[in-house]
Amino acid sequence: MSEERPVPHIEMRGIVKRFGDFTALHGVDLVVGEHEIHALLGENGAGKSTLMNILYGLYRPDAGTIRLRGQEAHIRSPRDAIAQGIGMIHQHFMLIPPLTVAENVVLGDERSGPLLSERALGARVRELEARFHIGVDPEARVEDLPLGLQQRVEILKVLYRGSELLIFDEPTAVLTPQEVDELFAIVRTLRDEGKLIIFITHKLREVFAVTDRITVLRAGRNAGELVTKGTSAPEIARLMVGRELRPVQARTPVTSTGPVLEIRGLKAQSDRGATALQGVDLTVNAGEILGIAGVGGNGQSELAECVLGLREPTAGSIVIGGTDIAHDDPKRTRERGVAYVPEDRRVEGLVLAFTVADNFILGKQDRPPFSVRGVLDADAIRANGDRLATEFDVRPPNARAIVGNLSGGNQQKVVLGRELSEQPKLIVISQPTRGLDIGSTEYVWERLLEQRRQGCAVLLISSELDEIRALSDRIAVMFEGRLVATLPAAETTEERLGLLMAGHGEPAPA
Repeated sequence: MSEERPVPHIEMRGIVKRFGDFTALHGVDLVVGEHEIHALLGENGAGKSTLMNILYGLYRPDAGTIRLRGQEAHIRSPRDAIAQGIGMIHQHFMLIPPLTVAENVVLGDERSGPLLSERALGARVRELEARFHIGVDPEARVEDLPLGLQQRVEILKVLYRGSELLIFDEPTAVLTPQEVDELFAIVRTLRDEGKLIIFITHKLREVFAVTDRITVLRAGRNAGELVTKGTSAPEIARLMVGRELRPVQARTPVTSTGPVLEIRGLKAQSDRGATALQGVDLTVNAGEILGIAGVGGNGQSELAECVLGLREPTAGSIVIGGTDIAHDDPKRTRERGVAYVPEDRRVEGLVLAFTVADNFILGKQDRPPFSVRGVLDADAIRANGDRLATEFDVRPPNARAIVGNLSGGNQQKVVLGRELSEQPKLIVISQPTRGLDIGSTEYVWERLLEQRRQGCAVLLISSELDEIRALSDRIAVMFEGRLVATLPAAETTEERLGLLMAGHGEPAPA
């Protein structure tokens, strides 16, 4: 759709960035106009983060120019970027939990010297809150705030420093739907007050909800620039991945052979000794995907760890195949046909320094054909790695590659390949597409639905409501260690789930 381009405020032209022999950016352009919310999209490895790290001064380009308000800019460090009005709201918050909101806002930029008046700090923060409609108590301690309010503190930090351009890096990953709507209202207010916004996200629904223009990168090159109101999700997806995406297949009923997992009265403590699970009851049937929805930190991780034998419950039962496994160790649990895809694949799912082939045998390295009389069989390990790398579309399909050098999507394929190749009865999978692009997300979804069709039971833990609603047969919502509702997926709405996730219970009937 043709439309008059807004007056440029930020121009990045011909940006090239090399890391050794690898070229991450091949002459990329990015133009952001005045009073604009600009989406930056692309698959993992497309160059989005590299481009923004150059703009924020963390990397220096090998070629190309940056112009701010028509003047060439030389940004050699984040200090230079901040001085020129560029601020970044990171996906992982950079806050000091024991300090107050006001103290976090001014931390590192104490312009009034070492002795700061709490009253003066509070007044400054309230002034910013009033101007940009960002409600948060300046005197509250950050550790006592929910994630949505902590994000507001991050926004206030960059506004306090006078930022005119705000870079939002995957800003909705930990928010409920209601908190996402509140964030979008703040972002629109920032635009209306003259701020520029660069919005990095994988979620196309959010692109259409809040942005004005879109730049798409693919493999370190410009793939397209679009006006949001003049494009469509299929067109954006095609530019991102270079092909049409396949729609998620409609769920068809699967003949169930009965419950695979039955949990009754499950209680457990967190690593800090606090109550994490408060009497959880649930059942997952063969050929069923039960989705667990909830904001992170409400007991989902502890639930998965209890099922896998990684955390000792304080009460309750976990029954698989008629046997209570609540106090089994992880090895015995896996031998009963339980597969596990953890939420942090890099820390819990892989040994990053190992090869792809070695990661494919983790958990079964002590049995044939991979080990004979305690000695590893390198040929068997390599042959298994070559087969699974091809079967699970790991790119490059090289079993000798170091897994830490792969993209997030390909690392997840290695974890999936290892776990699904065992033909499990039950899959416990947590945040399966966190940080993945739409092509990798499509692949993971297809694999889970394939397991469902084969009669496997799937316990799916995700904070992504689009994912939960697309894949699940039933959806259970967790809040503060309890299942507050279990609903047929066909009967849920995003609003209903969001209220339950925030602990508000079922909305009152109209």
